Amino acid sequence: MNTVTKFENEIASFFGAPHAVAVDCCTHGLELCLRYTNAKEIKPPTHTYLSVAMLADKLNIKRTWREIYWKDYYYLTDDIIDAAVLWEADSYIPGTFMCISFQFQKHLSLGRGGMVLCDDPTEALILKKMSYDGRVPEVPWREQNIYTVGYHYYMTPETADRGLEKLQEAIDTPPRSWVPNDWPDLRTLEVFKNG
Repeated sequence: MNTVTKFENEIASFFGAPHAVAVDCCTHGLELCLRYTNAKEIKPPTHTYLSVAMLADKLNIKRTWREIYWKDYYYLTDDIIDAAVLWEADSYIPGTFMCISFQFQKHLSLGRGGMVLCDDPTEALILKKMSYDGRVPEVPWREQNIYTVGYHYYMTPETADRGLEKLQEAIDTPPRSWVPNDWPDLRTLEVFKNG
């Protein structure tokens, strides 16, 4: 079993999810889920990280701001959850695509990386292919019939190694409690004033 797969399995087990797909960052995990579900709209809270709200422009879909007080996670669509700051055992919500982050300042801080948690093995495989240039890992791409569009959003083995090394300490340490006011009101930023 390769390092990335092992890290995926450990994170899935911690969160209580049937499957986990490693990606290079949480925002790209959200993007892959939005592409996979063919979402037409996202509903970000007014206080969150700006790259999440920018996905509407990147994907040319509708953005509807929500003034909500959220803790640990929020729904971006009916079944896609931004859980970038969530760190709690057995917290996976069945029937959703739940995206977590290992970026700087997150509880399991690897400098880069994220994970998409989901229920269905077929969906997990499709998301894996989407993250990995349309192919499955560990098989030379020239030997594969590539039929899935890929986005080069995969997690490197080096990042997965760091995750495995730091995982037990993260499990043993209480996480920081984030609140929406840890982020500014995105509507006040010039980039969002026209939409």
